Amino acid sequence: MTDLTLPDVAAQFTHHTVPLDWVGMCGIALPLMFHAQQVRGSADAGVSLDCGEARGIHMSRLYLALEVFEHQALNPALIRQVLQRFLDSHADMSASAYLRLRFEVMVKRQALISPLAGWKAYPVTLTARLHAEVFHVELNVEVSYSSTCPCSAALARQLIQQQFLQDFENRSLAHEDVLAWLGSAKGVIATPHSQRSFAQLEVRLQDEVSELPIEALIDQAEAALGTAVQTAVKREDEQAFALANGQNLMFCEDAVRRLNLALKTLPWLSAFNLRVTHAESLHAHDAVARSSWNWQGKRAPM
Repeated sequence: MTDLTLPDVAAQFTHHTVPLDWVGMCGIALPLMFHAQQVRGSADAGVSLDCGEARGIHMSRLYLALEVFEHQALNPALIRQVLQRFLDSHADMSASAYLRLRFEVMVKRQALISPLAGWKAYPVTLTARLHAEVFHVELNVEVSYSSTCPCSAALARQLIQQQFLQDFENRSLAHEDVLAWLGSAKGVIATPHSQRSFAQLEVRLQDEVSELPIEALIDQAEAALGTAVQTAVKREDEQAFALANGQNLMFCEDAVRRLNLALKTLPWLSAFNLRVTHAESLHAHDAVARSSWNWQGKRAPM
């Protein structure tokens, strides 16, 4: 009888015995369970190919190991379980397993003053590695906020002073006159420029962390910055936001320093790498600053 066993070409030996750092798949569509809700995600999954004589890995085994994310809550223990399954299915071939998950966390945010509320989406990238029983989980979260330029604010104040002198030079002033002038168009003859800005928070979790503290990280960052972008607002909220911007003038250097100090207080972090981008409204380019703490290895400045 003819042998109809399907050939396994990947299991054949190669003539080029070169180990490979990473082999796997990128951009796998994947549902994830986070906070009892299913979210749309994507995964990059791979292992090292340390056996140089092996031609390739068994990618389908990695793919099938990801199925647990559809029904089980996303947490470090589950991620480690999946990575261990990667290695178990490639015994004698691979010593390291890697996983990167991309998804969005939806958080409902209250308006500053009014009872309105709305949803914000925060992009999240989770990266995990397992090698020789050493397991690391890193989170990369993007937070958007408003930044008002301190230099522009000072220049605007000077113009307002000059206009005040021009309108009231050699005149005695009553309280009502000043109040009316401040409420007129001349009282705000110049305004400082501000822009939507972005903070990339790349953090490494302590080994004993049992949950993914994504919302706690976002809350800490937004509190430090003071001007997180809003969702549904009324006029009183917009006025409160204008006040917050006026009281939180910052260059990109100021913003990244605030985040550095704030994140160092979080006990479940072991390291972080920060990048803030102010998408300039004055210039046609962005202003960028970076800062890190306990991060091993040098990173490129951009």
